[in-house]
Amino acid sequence: MATVPLAVHPAFADWDGSIVHARTMQAELAKRVSLRDDFAKPLRTIAGFDVGFEEDGAITRAAAVLLDAETLQPLESQVARIDTVMPYVPGLLSFRELPALLQALAMLGTTPDLVFVDGHGIAHPRRLGIAAHFGVVTGLPSIGVAKKVLVGTAAPLHEIRGAYVQLRHKGEQIGWLLRSKPKCNPLILSPGHRVAMPSVADLVMRYVTRYRLPEPTRLADRLASRRDEEQG
Repeated sequence: MATVPLAVHPAFADWDGSIVHARTMQAELAKRVSLRDDFAKPLRTIAGFDVGFEEDGAITRAAAVLLDAETLQPLESQVARIDTVMPYVPGLLSFRELPALLQALAMLGTTPDLVFVDGHGIAHPRRLGIAAHFGVVTGLPSIGVAKKVLVGTAAPLHEIRGAYVQLRHKGEQIGWLLRSKPKCNPLILSPGHRVAMPSVADLVMRYVTRYRLPEPTRLADRLASRRDEEQG
């Protein structure tokens, strides 16, 4: 099992390890987020990323699944397992999960055109959730697909499949609530990097089949949580 010490990981080379400095870094990195569409058209490959934990949190398990953007056929999957680099700190989840996610990305044989990350993009108190942090560090277009609201409020959402409403915080839109499947709780979507706000919901719905989650993060979630192993 490879170990990635946080102190020497390139993504955290300037971090002194303190919570105060991490929040300062978040604010600086958030300024680098681009909210303009800047991804390949047509999309050829997409990828889903998710993180789980093993051994009572001692091991971080990051899953990456690469798919054909047209057929949704899985092309490759990888799992990176590393020693967990820090405890959970509210609002700083990306510092805990990013090292393993970067390793999973490096293990893929093809760089995806667009990445879907289980978690938030800019729908975060400091506008830098895991999908935004991942996008800025890698330079890849990214979208956050979360299951719970971290911050912000929204109007009531229609029950019809594909309905979405703005998620707002402190007077600005930070994402969308999307009804991807009737009679299921909505998904919380937000741009991570190099994707415009108006494009997010349509891009996610493009890859929703009969499940609540879009295929990239659904498959990554199964791999990260080891459900495929349990059912096998």
